[in-house]
Parts: sequence; structure tokens; C-alpha cells
Amino acid sequence: MLDLTYDTPKPKVISGAKQDWELVIGLEVHAQVASNAKLFSGASTRFGAEPNSNVAFVDAGMPGMLPVINEFCVEQAVRTGLGLKAVINLKSAFDRKNYFYPDLPQGYQISQLYHPIVGEGEVLVEMGDGTARTVRIERIHMEQDAGKSIHDMDPSMSFVDLNRTGVCLMEIVSRPDIRGPEEAAAYVSKLRQIMRYLGTCDGNMQNGNLRADVNVSICQPGAYERYQDSQDFSHLGTRCEIKNMNSLRFIQAAIEHEARRQIAIVEAGGTVDQETRLYDPDKGETRSMRSKEEAHDYRYFPDPDLLPLEIEQAWIDDIKSRLPELPDAKKARFMADFGLSDYDASVLTADTANAAYFESVAAEAGDGKLAANWVINELFGRLKKDERGIAESPVSPAQLAAIVRLIKRGDISGKIAKDLFEITYTEGGDPEQIVEARGMKQVTDTGAIEAAVDEIIAANPAQVEKAKQNPKLAGWFVGQVMKATGGKANPKAVNEIVARKLAL
Repeated sequence: MLDLTYDTPKPKVISGAKQDWELVIGLEVHAQVASNAKLFSGASTRFGAEPNSNVAFVDAGMPGMLPVINEFCVEQAVRTGLGLKAVINLKSAFDRKNYFYPDLPQGYQISQLYHPIVGEGEVLVEMGDGTARTVRIERIHMEQDAGKSIHDMDPSMSFVDLNRTGVCLMEIVSRPDIRGPEEAAAYVSKLRQIMRYLGTCDGNMQNGNLRADVNVSICQPGAYERYQDSQDFSHLGTRCEIKNMNSLRFIQAAIEHEARRQIAIVEAGGTVDQETRLYDPDKGETRSMRSKEEAHDYRYFPDPDLLPLEIEQAWIDDIKSRLPELPDAKKARFMADFGLSDYDASVLTADTANAAYFESVAAEAGDGKLAANWVINELFGRLKKDERGIAESPVSPAQLAAIVRLIKRGDISGKIAKDLFEITYTEGGDPEQIVEARGMKQVTDTGAIEAAVDEIIAANPAQVEKAKQNPKLAGWFVGQVMKATGGKANPKAVNEIVARKLAL
């Protein structure tokens, strides 16, 4: 396996009026578990259902209703922990987090504060410029989601939809290892990629299935290194939490604004208050939501309706044995087996469907590097233009592999291959049969090519003299021969014959 090593990215530095400042960022990512049923009830988790149609009695907080844990949700949390190289705790427990909210019927949220199911792990976050940062995961715990309050349907009242209430969330809590807005977005993107590979969360941020609370603070240069050495948070600034971010672009913009807001306060001699804030994308600014609560504010205590959760190591080992190949390993294998660049391997492993399509093409074509070039540049480019996903591709892996084989055998040139791809994309059909039926096969007969070269040379004596004085002008003859043969002549053969005929 190829050993991938990276330099560590430099922290984001923002210049204030008086000095430079660095950013320190930690994220709490809420990922909705991919499950047909909720965490403690059998109610459906289907998105887009009629309001309040996916609600069981326990979700609605009806008296006497007891929660029953969904084993599959536990398995999904364990699978996610294993995918993040984290410790799986054989014993965990659920707590009640007490607060009143209109869309939380029970008046408390069942969560895991003191004994989470997953302990410490890590994620390698690549920045695409040859740098990468290892972000430490502090914990992953399971909890119920709340419902949704809707305020824009009536001028005088709000509506509550409890369909999301009780849906299982995994809260993935990072250490404050992230040092800039771009890194934060890349971290969330990497988590989403891993969970999609694992099948534990679909990562749909638009539907609210993946959202992040972003903790931002500032510090003077050198202070972060002192924190790393001592793990003493007093070296860092006071953090503010930006709640419920569901867009990678907004995450970056919110961090940038919040950092500048804090810098302005500190440089003016003020003190940053620890609080929860919201980001307003229309105004491009954060605003105060509430003072930051601590654990005692929620009156946490063990949930009396749920026994501690105990799982066996053999069950964990079985889940681990069934994990798919994850993005980092797949990328390293693509680079090692097919000789791909870091960039090309990253594009092809961005999601499982892309990777599977490419591997199928490479296997049938017998040339991974050429297959990658056609998948990325031609197919992905055309799909993006048409706003289609890989699952909607009109060109199957077998068809694209056939085009690659025709190029590799020298049956068609690169130019003809692009024409053939367009025909296959718009009309369908077997590429090899299309080449035969439409006379698209490349001319490899050196006699026929030589005759075409002789004819062009004889008709252009002045151009011949110029080419002898400046060999770079020989390309003009190559172009004329390709034009005369309808682009079917083998370009390599044409170049060789032109050079020989002109004695270059």
C-alpha cells in the first residue's frame, strides 16, 4: 500500500488593527443515522412525510410510554466509530438533558453525556495542496433529535412538526485542532464522505441530516503551541458557538466573520462573552442567540427508563470485519495500482459511486491511468454540464471501457475518441460497432499516410522552406494531413513521416 505523507497546513492568520491573530476551531457535527426507524420507537424516519405523520406515542411524550432502543442505530454508531479509528466503549449509558422547547414534547432530550458509546478517534483532513491535518475526535454519542418549529406559515402563530422528534443523531465532537475556515469545511466534508462510504449517514445537509455547531476562538501567535504542550485551555481565547450550520460555504463565512468580530472586541479592550450565536447568511454576520449553557444548566441525570448499554467485543469485531474499504485506503490503492496522481485519486474516491464506476472501467479497459483520464475529464465534465450524477450517466462503464480499449489499440485517435464519446453519450450503442459502421477507424497504413504527406508537401513548397528554417512549423503539415484524412490518420505516424520527409 502506498504510504501517503503530508505537510501540516499553516493556521489561518487574520490581521487586526494592532496585531496578527490565529484561529482555533472545534466542531460538534450532528449526523442523522441512516435508519428506517427512530432511536427509541418504530416510527418512520422518512423525509418529506406529512407533518406529524411519523410520530409514535413515545415520540409525542405521552404518559406511560417507555423508550425501547433500536439496535440498528447502535450498530450504525459503532460502525461510524470504527470508520473514524475510534475506541468503542463496551459500556455506555443514556442521560436526560432537561430543557423546555415547543418541539421537544418530553421536556427533555435523551442523550449521552457521561458515558458515550464511542471514545477518541481521528480523521485525516486533506486540503488539496499537499497538506493535511489530523483532527482528533473526542467522542461520538447518540441522542434524540428534536422536532421543527415553523414560524413563516402564519403571522400570529407558530406550527410544530414532530416528524424529526426521536430520530437518532450521532454527535461527533472534535478537539480544537482546526485552524481555519477552509479546514473546517474540509473536515465536515471528510466526515460526510466517510459516513457515506460506511452507509451510516447520507450527509444531506439541505435536509438537515448533517449539520454542525462551530466553536470559534482567537489567540495570539504561539499561544496554540503552548496549549498543545500543556492542554491548558487558558492559553486560548473565549470560544463562541455558532449553532446549526448546514452549508459548507456558510460554515467558512461564519467562522471568518466571527473571528473578526472577536478580534475587534479584544483589540478595543473588551472581553468576548462565551455564548451561542446564529449565522445570518443574508447579512453575512453572526448574532447572539443565548448565553452558553454548561452541563449543570441542563440538570443531566441518568435516564431511569433505560438500562446502561452493554455490548460485546465479538459483536464489534463482526461489524469491523464487514466494513467497506474507506476513502483513504481506496485513494492510496488507486494511486499505487493505477499510477494515479493525488488529485485524480481524490476525485475518483470522492464517493462510492464514482469509485465503483471508475474501477469497472479500469478493469474492462486494462488501463487505469487512461480510464481515469476519460472518467474525470470527459464523463464527469459532461455530467456536470448536464447537471447529472454518475447514477444518471448515459454512458455505462462497459461503453466507456470500450472507447478506452479502442484508443489503447490505436484503432481511433484522441480526436475521434471524443466524437465517439459524444455519439455514445447522446445516442447510445456499442462503441466498437459505431466505429465500424461509421468508418471512424484510425488510418494506420503508413503508405496511405505517406501519400497524403507527399501531396501536401508538393503543394506547399514555400511552407517547406519555412519549416526547414524553423522545425516548429512542421506542425502545420501535421495539421493539414489530419485535416485531409478527416482526423483518422495516426498522429504519431504522421509526425514521424513529416519529420522524415522534411529531413528535420
